[in-house]
Amino acid sequence: MRKFFGPLFLIVLCPPAAMLMLYINAEMGGSLLILKRQIILHGIFFVLHQAWAPYFWGSPLAWKMLASYAAFQLLLMKALPGKATLGPISPKGNIPIYKANGLVAFFTTLSVYGLASFGLKLFSPTIIYDNLGALIGALNLFSLPFCLFLYLKGRYFPSSSDQGTSGNFLFDFYWGTELYPRVFGWDIKMFTNCRVGMMGWALIAISCAAKQTQLYGLSDSMLVALLLQLYYIGKFFFWEMGYMRSLDIMHDRAGFYICWGCLVWIGSVYTSPIQYLIHHPNHLGLLTSTLIFLLGFTAISINLLADRQRQRIRQEAGTCKIWLKPPNITLAKYTTGMGEEKETLLLASGWWGIARHFHYVPELLGALFWSLPALFSNFLPYFYFFFLTILLVDRAFRDDKRCRKKYGIYWKEHCEKVPYKILPYII
Repeated sequence: MRKFFGPLFLIVLCPPAAMLMLYINAEMGGSLLILKRQIILHGIFFVLHQAWAPYFWGSPLAWKMLASYAAFQLLLMKALPGKATLGPISPKGNIPIYKANGLVAFFTTLSVYGLASFGLKLFSPTIIYDNLGALIGALNLFSLPFCLFLYLKGRYFPSSSDQGTSGNFLFDFYWGTELYPRVFGWDIKMFTNCRVGMMGWALIAISCAAKQTQLYGLSDSMLVALLLQLYYIGKFFFWEMGYMRSLDIMHDRAGFYICWGCLVWIGSVYTSPIQYLIHHPNHLGLLTSTLIFLLGFTAISINLLADRQRQRIRQEAGTCKIWLKPPNITLAKYTTGMGEEKETLLLASGWWGIARHFHYVPELLGALFWSLPALFSNFLPYFYFFFLTILLVDRAFRDDKRCRKKYGIYWKEHCEKVPYKILPYII
């Protein structure tokens, strides 16, 4: 029952919620109190109709923008230079190969957008925000049949042996049927998660800043939020090959949960703090804005350093030093779904000696610091922070459960070295 009603609830709830988030920011000043009054006066279905109906089908311009952007990103994935990089060994013993050109694609995308809009003035830099409702509406409409395509592809035309079904169509649609789907050589997860979701986030943020500049002038609060988000997204693409070894890629299949989330939820919800700032040009002052920026920059940098520590220890087979000391590692053996015995290193030094998923703490702090410039008049700018907290805590527990099953006694040994999941003495 849980695998039926849980997916059904999220599939039904999330698409209108994504549109409602845009509507509250654009039409209600980001105020949940105004939303509450409107629901009491007119009912929830009237409010949802107001939020979604104008953008349900997208718009001709939105569809053209999305098609052009998708074609551009697909071209960059193939055309830009990048080292062929091996992904992790899958449960069925497959090893995906990726082209590591995410950071180059990130700077290319931002440069082309900046040159075309700010430089050559081929279009306004506010074009994305001005059409954001129609863009998210079009993505919402596109994503559902796209996820159905992924379900059918994984079931009947899989790209590898890492596929399967549960016999429950709704759960398989939600969770996906294939781990590493590819179409004509393009990796679907890299495209949806990285090149549409994360790359699109950066462009939306820039467009939001341009919109505030057009309406009120650029505030220091917007500048802090923009710089921190661009640094975080740039960090993501610097570490993109590390992300391709994360839980999202190694364990979560390509279905509604991952693909709809990256195509729609990121553009609507992850960008909500900076959307809110457009019409709330708070002036923090040099001292406050500098302090928030430095704290956020530090948090995001720690997140990167933690991820790099684990990546480096495995690349160098445990021969490197962590914080100037030999690393404390556990050599963990496991068996793939094909019966092959493999080994990996579990790190219990550096950031990974504090807690097994301590890297989530600076990631959450980064999100908090780029939300703080909104100040405290409304809760909405902090919705993403609280959503991310729930998401990462759930992910930490899911990853622990998976590792316990995968590594057995070796994971137990690792947990004795690092007893806490996220924060020492708390969780």
